[in-house]
Amino acid sequence: MDEDSIISFADKPGLRELVIGEAAHDPAEDHEIDRQMFHLRLANSRKEREAASLLLKKMYGWRGYDVDPHATHGPNRITLYTETGGETVGTMSLCLDDPALGLPADENFRHELDHLRAQGRRLCEPSRLAIDKGASRRVFAGMIHLSYLYAHHIHGHTDYVIEVNPRHVMFYRRMLGFTHYGTQRNCSRVGAPAVLLRLDLDYMQDQIRQYGGLMEQHGNVRSFYPYFFPPEDEAGITARLMRGAG
Repeated sequence: MDEDSIISFADKPGLRELVIGEAAHDPAEDHEIDRQMFHLRLANSRKEREAASLLLKKMYGWRGYDVDPHATHGPNRITLYTETGGETVGTMSLCLDDPALGLPADENFRHELDHLRAQGRRLCEPSRLAIDKGASRRVFAGMIHLSYLYAHHIHGHTDYVIEVNPRHVMFYRRMLGFTHYGTQRNCSRVGAPAVLLRLDLDYMQDQIRQYGGLMEQHGNVRSFYPYFFPPEDEAGITARLMRGAG
């Protein structure tokens, strides 16, 4: 692992969907030459944020979404990115709820978020997720895991809330355990329909403790949690994340 990385891992490139009926993959079949190193980092410099913005523009643009690729940094926001071979192949942002700034989802779902806040829930919003088609599924799982550690372990937040296109709802429900929280609206930021989903981070914690690090040995578990890092690695990752975030 290089000095700037929060964590690095070797994996075979290529994001394959986890679907019922997919044959089990034996890591022993992978030759070392077919594997590459992925480095997960915080985008702290202008150059790093620009690289993340370019990937965001590329991946959202071909879907026809109207999105500002430069809105990836702010006082209550961090941006994570994954690099391999000098190329940025994954990025996501995490926004922590703030009394003055709120969350991006307030623009369309303020009533629902205020209802959760009134219950004492501390909200955070993962957003601006972009994964290059050639990236490993562990890139997605790794960035979500880092965002969870930053939100839950370091800052004590209790819930993820996300806005997703209705056709992506089943993916987030099945692969991470999100649930519906609100009716469909039009997302003014990307000009597409959206629904609000919620995930209790205590549930994510339980899933990581049960399945994290198992990868292909996960049996019949059809979620991304086996591709999260092992629970015993969390303390070291959290410490490096705190140093990287300043």
